[in-house]
Amino acid sequence: MAEFVTVAKVGDIPNGQGRAFVVHDQIVAVFHLDGQYYAINDLCPHQGASLAEGHVENQMVSCPWHGWRFRVTDGTWCDNPRIKTDSYPVRVEDGQIQVAVEQS
Repeated sequence: MAEFVTVAKVGDIPNGQGRAFVVHDQIVAVFHLDGQYYAINDLCPHQGASLAEGHVENQMVSCPWHGWRFRVTDGTWCDNPRIKTDSYPVRVEDGQIQVAVEQS
């Protein structure tokens, strides 16, 4: 079972942006959208760019290298919904943003 790990404090991630964090040997992109937080695998499956550094709009992040777009809410690739990157549960406890990632 995945345990929640604190990655940041509320306010550390500006609205409409993402930040990358290492959680149990995984690089996770955490996005802040209008008071909600979402987490997906930070590495674009195309060539490994950091999705946390991509442009976020309409609950989608665009890969900064080649423009592949993923829904931050569940990791679905917007151009082919049969393909997804991992997404992770997020919660806020006592002002701390926490992400649950299975340990390998």
